[in-house]
Amino acid sequence: MRLALLACAIALNSTAALAGGTHSGGHGQVAMTVGEAGKATEVNRTIEIAMVEKDDGSMVFEPASLSVKEGETIKFVVKNAGEIEHEFVLDHHEKMMEHKALMEKFPEMEHDDPNAIRLAEKGDGEVIWKFTSAGEFEFGCLVPGHYEAGMKGAITVAAH
Repeated sequence: MRLALLACAIALNSTAALAGGTHSGGHGQVAMTVGEAGKATEVNRTIEIAMVEKDDGSMVFEPASLSVKEGETIKFVVKNAGEIEHEFVLDHHEKMMEHKALMEKFPEMEHDDPNAIRLAEKGDGEVIWKFTSAGEFEFGCLVPGHYEAGMKGAITVAAH
């Protein structure tokens, strides 16, 4: 019975997200372990991230690992150097896996979250993020198949 109720709740939430055409407001309305939307006036530094497809079929972020400090506000300048659409999502591993499973069911879902950006081929954009907690987090592309192809990275947030 519990499983059936959980499945119904997920289906209702998923349908609402799909019907609206975007996955918006979900992360911005609650505190996230990885931090919160940052303010452009408080950026401490800029980090450039490239999304790249390799000849061997793998897909990667360059760089694939980052270190930041707790309390630091980072402006991520994200460039899709590839030939297909990609996204950049920041979160805790468990939340990434939940989001990834939802994306597999609804691959056309669009995002309007401060911790994510979806870019067309050769597109660029930015995410401004304040890291409020020390710990191990990640970034990834949750377009179905991309995470499995290697499109993920680690973020270490050091306590200050």
